[in-house]
Amino acid sequence: MNSIAQKFQEVFGHPPDISAAAPGRVNLIGEHIDYSEGFVLPFAIQDCTFVAISKNDSGTLKIASLQRESEILEIPLADISPSRSGDWEKYVLGVVWALGVTSGLEILIDGNVPLGAGLSSSAALEASVATALNSLFSLGHDLPTLARLCQRAENDYVGMPCGIMDQSVSLMANDGSALLLDCRDLSTTNISFDVASANLELLIIDTQAHHELVDGGYAQRRASCDSVVAKLGIISMRHLSSEQLNNNREKITETEYIRARHAVTEIQRVLDAVKALEANDFVHLGALINESHASLRDDYTVSCPELDCAVNASISSGALGARMVGGGFGGSAIALIKASEIEATKQAIEKAFSDSGFVKPRFFTSLPSQGARVL
Repeated sequence: MNSIAQKFQEVFGHPPDISAAAPGRVNLIGEHIDYSEGFVLPFAIQDCTFVAISKNDSGTLKIASLQRESEILEIPLADISPSRSGDWEKYVLGVVWALGVTSGLEILIDGNVPLGAGLSSSAALEASVATALNSLFSLGHDLPTLARLCQRAENDYVGMPCGIMDQSVSLMANDGSALLLDCRDLSTTNISFDVASANLELLIIDTQAHHELVDGGYAQRRASCDSVVAKLGIISMRHLSSEQLNNNREKITETEYIRARHAVTEIQRVLDAVKALEANDFVHLGALINESHASLRDDYTVSCPELDCAVNASISSGALGARMVGGGFGGSAIALIKASEIEATKQAIEKAFSDSGFVKPRFFTSLPSQGARVL
């Protein structure tokens, strides 16, 4: 019996019917463009969310999380509705709702994806539950369909208008590769991401400025992009070139213009990053990562002082490239660094944070890892 199954038995008094795991993610490049039908280049990290589930005949969902001191929430099936108030459990309920499951369930959650760190703990939770339910009830959904159902859970049940990237990579990722994901049709290409052979390391910097994307900032930026699409009569940002954007600048507001500029340039940066990886040109990749952060900071305005501090300290210490990752307003940054300089870079970042009066950051690294699986 695996660990989550053992913990389930301790909480609920019997073994689960199924258990599953799904990872968090780091997005190498391609931020805030998954809802614009863009390309993104994330990879799954080793940290996962685990779930164990058993059917019951009680007509209720009993949900517990080991991160919540094993409090068991009991929710009647009839009360599962997007209008129902709640907290973290809404991500679980949303998946149950989106998959159309109508059986009583006992669900235990555990995991080690850092919360609020911009590493997609919410998608890992959704993907783990969806993977388990898809298998338990023999629903037969393929991975792109599961990703869309998880996105629906977050969009329509939780009320967070996220794109499709996080759920897709949590479900579809492969060991050793970044996942080039076309957010228009969810087609994927594995792109080898082997920085170690170039004596490099990708440092993940959790600023501990924890973010909450349901507070409206994320939705406002997506709304700006939707407004540009409507005003310019295009299908999505995917169909907008820099030249077209500049030629139609008078048709949109200045805020809409800079939001659109980020989307258009970021989509191109992803494609350029793939070419850089295929050529093992990590210097060019680093430059693209730097450009991405500048665009997120200046055009999309989703960075924050802690993220800028982490990025600036990394670059000053010799990083090939550094940028914020995730939705922004806090969370984590990444830095592509020579392996021999990793400790010196950590010390420089810690000093910069201390000098600025920020909470001490956390550091970790991760190799590209496998996506969701039944245990």
